[in-house]
Amino acid sequence: MTRPEWRKPRRRGPSRRVRLTLTLTVAASLCVALVRLCGGGADAPAAAEHKDPAPGHATVAPLPRSAPTKLSIPGIMIEAPVTELSVDAKGALQTPPMSAPKLVGWYGDGPSPGQPGMAVMVGHRDTHTGPAVFLNLNALRPGATVDVTRADRSTAVFTVDAVHTYPKKDFPDKKVYGSAGGPELRLLTCGGTFNKKTGYSANVVVFAHLTAVDRA
Repeated sequence: MTRPEWRKPRRRGPSRRVRLTLTLTVAASLCVALVRLCGGGADAPAAAEHKDPAPGHATVAPLPRSAPTKLSIPGIMIEAPVTELSVDAKGALQTPPMSAPKLVGWYGDGPSPGQPGMAVMVGHRDTHTGPAVFLNLNALRPGATVDVTRADRSTAVFTVDAVHTYPKKDFPDKKVYGSAGGPELRLLTCGGTFNKKTGYSANVVVFAHLTAVDRA
């Protein structure tokens, strides 16, 4: 089985040249799919293709750095704690522990949600114990909101621009990891068809940009 093809990017965020395909598969402590839940390799519900996020979004003023502590997506009833992820000695991004399927991971070497640039958050679709936090991520639609509570007690509110399912073999690095420079967010999980030997065939990606800030 393969690990996610993440290699250590620069501090400012994942390099556009690095293939950061999130291949959440059966083994190596990655996303384990249950045949019973995923239809034994039948196609998982595909996300509808929407327009690409346009460059130069009008956004609110960016926030200073502050680690995310909670992710909330009211439209698909997600409210989950967040843990910081780093890369291992081989440059592979760690994933949230399989023992905590409702946990979301944030790539801590990139921008925090609300900072200028593109913040990356990942979660499992399912594990050997059942459905996980991003099971229904592909059900999001443009206009939905994603709220990220931060350690400084502010909440960065993002609006979804697009939701796409990309085959792993055709994963568009530049489109997914490119940023217009303003505060943006990417949510990633596995999707497509599940195979016992190769795992999921695709990745679900949510594109969003900062539209409001709530302060405690």
